[in-house]
Amino acid sequence: MLATQVRDRPTSQRPLGVIYLPSSSRTVGTGHRDLTGFELARRIAALREVEFAGCYDSSRVPPGKLYFVPAYALVGDQARKLGIETEHDLFGGVVPHDFVATKAITHPLIARDREAPQGWSHDFPHEVREIVLFGFTAFCRTDARQAGFLALERGPIRLKPGAGDGGRGQVVVARSSELDAAIETVDPADLGRCGVVIEEDLLDVSTRSIGQVIIGDLSAAYCGTQHLTQDNEGRPAYGGSTLFVVRGGFDELLRVELPCPAQEAVKYAHRYDLAAYRCFPELIGSRRNYDVLQGRNDAGQWRTGVLEQSWRLGGASGAEILALEALKANPALNGVCAACVEVYGSTAKIPDDAVVYFQGDDPCVGPLTKYARIERQCDAF
Repeated sequence: MLATQVRDRPTSQRPLGVIYLPSSSRTVGTGHRDLTGFELARRIAALREVEFAGCYDSSRVPPGKLYFVPAYALVGDQARKLGIETEHDLFGGVVPHDFVATKAITHPLIARDREAPQGWSHDFPHEVREIVLFGFTAFCRTDARQAGFLALERGPIRLKPGAGDGGRGQVVVARSSELDAAIETVDPADLGRCGVVIEEDLLDVSTRSIGQVIIGDLSAAYCGTQHLTQDNEGRPAYGGSTLFVVRGGFDELLRVELPCPAQEAVKYAHRYDLAAYRCFPELIGSRRNYDVLQGRNDAGQWRTGVLEQSWRLGGASGAEILALEALKANPALNGVCAACVEVYGSTAKIPDDAVVYFQGDDPCVGPLTKYARIERQCDAF
């Protein structure tokens, strides 16, 4: 039986409304990310039992305390100007510097004196070195090249733009002769701002989503599995996640008897989460999601490693919100399995019990449907 206890958390002033903070403008565009975020913010307002104030416009800010749902992780000064002080003031996260919200923080520089942005933490990659894959972060091409040659001594590597998501822009390099061309694909401005990750590449992989979400007095933690699909160009793309969600936080999730690989992934994500709060004390997070990769390296060894964090709305947020809605509707419910699905093309079949977050022609990726549904209420994984 799952634990039902929820840890006591200090709550901030009850907001008068929930407002969505879009990615780049005062209005929500036609892209699937903003339209999905807008719909999620509307459902969060219902969860908090307050008015949904729509899209944020700095020229017309509603009076009173607001709860924000940003499309991206906020930086400290920006959050303070909006009145965000604790995890109860937003769904997402606040970081001290832009790069802290990227996968760049996961790995060390090739040497302590190498190029890095202001605020870089040498302590964090040192603390998480046992729970991540072998790799380095670089903020210039010279350092990326040296790190790449060193990492290639262990086998094939994967180059990943620090701020990339959904696998976009990643390149697998198997030989040193391929390294320079791969590094050239990284935009110089992005390289200096968010870095590039050089990491061992695994085979026969599965990606687990481990996370914790807090909205008002509701909190839940989950262990899930990501699924791949093909986009409209036939390329591999994120296809959704299936989450096993429990009431409470990481501590409650760790008490559940999960299969050994899943249990290991949860432990690694929890350690990564704790290290982030130690090394970046200004961090605020009410939506904390961690991608954990499991597979075999070039030598055939089993490897588990946290890839990155997501302290913002993410691909699994549709399932997260649906799970919180189920837990609120039934206080006796201990656990729930929720899934979110992304289907490319114009012929998606939508289950009758699904909640659709987006269905249309995205200007960047083409026809796409995104929905979530509760698969079952459960007390076991």
